[in-house]
Amino acid sequence: MLKGIDVKYLKHFFKFAKKYKGSAILGISMLPLTIATSLLFPWLIIQVIDTHLSQENTNGMWLYIMALVGVLIVDYIVDTTYSYNLRKTGQYTITDMRSVLVDRVLRLPRSYFDNTPNGVTLSRLTSDLETIGETFIQSVVGLVRDSLNTIALLVMMLFIDWQLTLIVLVIMPPVMYLTMYVRNRLRELHLTTRSSLARGIGYLQEVILGVKTVQLYRAEEAVEQKYKGYTDEFLKAQKKVNKYDAVLFSFISGITSITVALMIWYGSGQVLEASLTLGVLIAFINTLEKVFVPIRDFTSQIASIQSSFAAFDHIEELFVEPIEEEGRDLQPTHKVEQQLKKFVSLEFRNVSFRYKDDAPYVLKNVSFILEKGHQIALVGSTGSGKSTIMRLISKTYQDYEGSILLNGIELSEVAIEDCAHLFSLMMQDVHLFEETIHFNIALGKTGISREQVEQASRYVYANSFIEQLPQGYDFPLDKNGANLSVGQTQLISFARAVAQGGQVMMLDEATSSVDSITEDLIQKAMQRLFKEKTVIAIAHRLSTVRHSDMILVLEKGEIVERGNHQELVAQNGIYAGLLNESTLQSSAPELN
Repeated sequence: MLKGIDVKYLKHFFKFAKKYKGSAILGISMLPLTIATSLLFPWLIIQVIDTHLSQENTNGMWLYIMALVGVLIVDYIVDTTYSYNLRKTGQYTITDMRSVLVDRVLRLPRSYFDNTPNGVTLSRLTSDLETIGETFIQSVVGLVRDSLNTIALLVMMLFIDWQLTLIVLVIMPPVMYLTMYVRNRLRELHLTTRSSLARGIGYLQEVILGVKTVQLYRAEEAVEQKYKGYTDEFLKAQKKVNKYDAVLFSFISGITSITVALMIWYGSGQVLEASLTLGVLIAFINTLEKVFVPIRDFTSQIASIQSSFAAFDHIEELFVEPIEEEGRDLQPTHKVEQQLKKFVSLEFRNVSFRYKDDAPYVLKNVSFILEKGHQIALVGSTGSGKSTIMRLISKTYQDYEGSILLNGIELSEVAIEDCAHLFSLMMQDVHLFEETIHFNIALGKTGISREQVEQASRYVYANSFIEQLPQGYDFPLDKNGANLSVGQTQLISFARAVAQGGQVMMLDEATSSVDSITEDLIQKAMQRLFKEKTVIAIAHRLSTVRHSDMILVLEKGEIVERGNHQELVAQNGIYAGLLNESTLQSSAPELN
């Protein structure tokens, strides 16, 4: 019934379920009692009918009737205990799986999120896990329980009357063949439904995040059509699932009715010839339902299991995706802790990089040295490799060629946690949480005090607007800071970078997309940073970085010019041209 890949998923699931083996064992231990009550019930029916009713002997009949009632009560208790404990095991197991997966997702390389839509990852952590949690363990164990119960009932029927049992056994092969065929088809269809659902959720999340842009450019109809494509794909596959479910359910129901009719036809003749008792015939008919109902339910159980396996296919990708630096031969923490306690230098030696093995190089033989207390600025056109340098320093990407030395240690051999305290990064794209301004600057870290948050805000002049807000630093922000201006969110991001206490400030387009007033504040803050801290900065607005110790001009992944502001102006090369363009743009009159 299960393929090799399915067994792998079973092992994966039960590895997490080991922690709750007590409740799982209690639930599974009910299986023998379930089988016993299934076997005992038809035997008691035979005793009541053949020993008492047919013989018109009521002596002791009430004992058998009470026994029948007792069997029903025990069956209810057993089934309740079985279902409750398996559901409990399943839910606790899924909770643990979700915790492990969330932990893994938070430690996945940032390149993973560049290539995977957030909605797809969210779908795997929510709907896929819920699909497994709701049905997996109960369906798997239920399939085993029903299989054992059916076999036990067939064996009992053979002992009671082998001729009547043959009627059932003749019907079984086509039923089992159709069940196996449907199982294989359901696996394929559930993979399609899970995949289309995940893509639809991913696209929908992107649309909701960009709904203002969609509305601004009146693109609602185009968005609806594209999303409809995902839902149509899901609906088409789900309709096929329902069709196979309905066909198998109806087929087995019809086979059950035909088998009962054949049994009544054949058994009635046997009863009239006195070669079969009425009690045995009634017990057979009653037992027949218990044999065929589990077979009929195999469809829904198999559908649930296949849906779970399809969900496992998606979740497995998160389990096998290498986490940050997983599998790398990293320097042990105790060997590098002292050497990386304070920043000394960062050196690029002939560093080249490309995002994929078959892709063109985005960095080519880049070399420079950033020493403590110095400032380096990266300038150049879009796509010249500036942000890639930042990503390599922050270890977003690690498979570079050449050498990057941090305090003399190869960066690829150092764990992120051993060097993260050295760097504070201010990104161009700011993300703010639906929390207070204080939380967004400190990011919930207990090691950053209220005083440090306020000090960092004053350092970048963000206090000029924060202290004017209702509740000040306790002012609650809307989603992604929607109740602040773009410039204010940028200043909060700047304060966040300062508050984290990194010895090296990494600034990625710090003055992009801000108003002139905020740009003046950021310029003042950057002048302070350039005097007091080690800085590596990217900027299109060259006025931001003219006081740098070293300016690197990049073009197509290569450093084509280097020097300070005066030296590069004197060369009258690419930098001088960029400076003239920047001067013309800043001096252009505003249009009313």
